[in-house]
Amino acid sequence: MSPLTETVLFVFSLVALGYLAGLTGYLKPASGEGIADFAISVAMPLLLFQTMVNADFHGVAPWSLWGAYFAAVAITWAAGHVVTTRIFGRDARAGVVGGVSSAFSNVVLLGAPFILGIFGPSGFEVLSLLVSVHLPIMMMASIVLFEMFGRGGGEPVHPLRIIHGFLRRLLLNPLIIGILAGLAWRFSGVPLPDLASRLVDALADTAGPVALFAMGLSLRRFGISGNVRPALALSALKLFLMPALVLAFVWLLGLPPLTAKVAVVVAALPSGINSYLIAVQFNTGQALASNQMTIATACAAVTTAFWLTVVVHVFG
Repeated sequence: MSPLTETVLFVFSLVALGYLAGLTGYLKPASGEGIADFAISVAMPLLLFQTMVNADFHGVAPWSLWGAYFAAVAITWAAGHVVTTRIFGRDARAGVVGGVSSAFSNVVLLGAPFILGIFGPSGFEVLSLLVSVHLPIMMMASIVLFEMFGRGGGEPVHPLRIIHGFLRRLLLNPLIIGILAGLAWRFSGVPLPDLASRLVDALADTAGPVALFAMGLSLRRFGISGNVRPALALSALKLFLMPALVLAFVWLLGLPPLTAKVAVVVAALPSGINSYLIAVQFNTGQALASNQMTIATACAAVTTAFWLTVVVHVFG
């Protein structure tokens, strides 16, 4: 078995173990929520803090990377919106959920351990550049679109309300706090004390496996309940259209091989829980988002292996 195949199987086996723990009742749903909270609020922020403090971003082109990735996000989001509203006849608010579900990769619970396992710390440094802007951009787009469509377009958008809601959600997000704290410490030039470094390293090292296990538990909790056809269509956009677009853009822009590979693989990841949380927050399309997340994650065990093979062939 090749190291690449083994890593893919290892990552999705941890997800499957979390799913089985929930399926068999070995762990209660409340346990899953607690594990996920630890992963998102403690382990992952510390991993991002550690990366920001120690990373060497030399050779990575953030503007080209962001441009290639988010151009693909915009096209895929628009496609998801059109598919949801025009093909499946849902309203514009559900179309926003369809769009975000098609374009919002699971960059934290699945992406971080996956990229670390495949590309190592250098790949995670590239991922961190995406994480630093991914959540703010996707949140802002979701808030703006829901403000536009929330009342059928009959009332004007209130910019101050949009900005206030965006900043409140952003500045209270543990991942953003971890990134900003790491950058602040890096720019201070002060080395981390040995004890603090050991504590950060110990907790950050748990981020990958804990996040994957928590994701499996979450999938069991959400399950599949109707909306299968639109969920399958949106999953196809997420798993095939978006990575294909990123592949085309990074190739046209001539990004460095490692940066290009990470960008395509991140685009090929299934949708994460954030798309469901956005649907819950705005009280529309919850079943669509949860079903799409579950179906896309199950299919991703095969499709991510396909895209990994493609990028290794294209970029070496």
